[in-house]
Amino acid sequence: MQKVSTLVSVGWVAKQINSKAKNFCILDASWHLPMVKRDPLKEYREAHIPSALFFDIEKCSAYGGAGNLSLTLPSPDEFAKYVGTLGIDNDTHVVVYENNAKFGVFSAPRAWWMFRMFGHNIVSVMEGGLPLWTKEGHETTDVIPEVDRVQFRASYMQNLLKSFSDIEANLEAETFKVMDARAKGRFTGDMPEPREGIESGHIPNSISLPFQAMLQEEDGIKKFKLPDALREAFADAGLDLGQPITASCGSGISACILAMGAYLAGTEDVAVFDGSWEEFYLKMKDTKPENILKG
Repeated sequence: MQKVSTLVSVGWVAKQINSKAKNFCILDASWHLPMVKRDPLKEYREAHIPSALFFDIEKCSAYGGAGNLSLTLPSPDEFAKYVGTLGIDNDTHVVVYENNAKFGVFSAPRAWWMFRMFGHNIVSVMEGGLPLWTKEGHETTDVIPEVDRVQFRASYMQNLLKSFSDIEANLEAETFKVMDARAKGRFTGDMPEPREGIESGHIPNSISLPFQAMLQEEDGIKKFKLPDALREAFADAGLDLGQPITASCGSGISACILAMGAYLAGTEDVAVFDGSWEEFYLKMKDTKPENILKG
């Protein structure tokens, strides 16, 4: 299997597109919190990188699969069927980007993690996303490419995933640390959760590490920090990348930013609690409310 860079530049992507590179696919993986009231599919249809397809994180999720949660992983067969409709097979170098000027990095790492979760390591994230693409003078289009359905064979990398049962068992066993990518106020219970019916708070023994700690700003564009700075961010939060760590957040999106940050820092096996705080809260609030911590 070919080795690819985790992060690729706008210029590199433009070169692949202009040369009509084979076994190459670029995906707009934009997703926004409901309260933002943005429609990423509509925005994709209006303007996207030429030849890009839309990777619909919501469509490629198992709604209701784990207690009627917002976003959870599909089965390997469902994932394979979905990405096959995008013309992606096991030899395709997938590059994901997003259109999020506010955070810079938000949903693209989720798509990156999903591909890795299902055994596809030929996947990269384009630094700077659509904001940097347009800032550097590259054109966008509203032409949606047509692709042929192909076969994708999905495996299942269990080491990259933690379930609610794993998290619950770890409350006593403490065999791994849980880091929480949400804003500090949501972790402490001082800020509301963006989803109706979910109170803020945190998992016992978890550590707050807002995902913005992974990022730096260059000329108005937010990108991942360099490896040394990433390692420093984890260390400052009290996390040892040499020990087992799991990333959590609200519903599994920004946790993948922490997982990707750890990957860039040299730790490639940080797991993600897919249901994250949403699942933990819903399953604990009536049975074991003492495990919903504030402060």
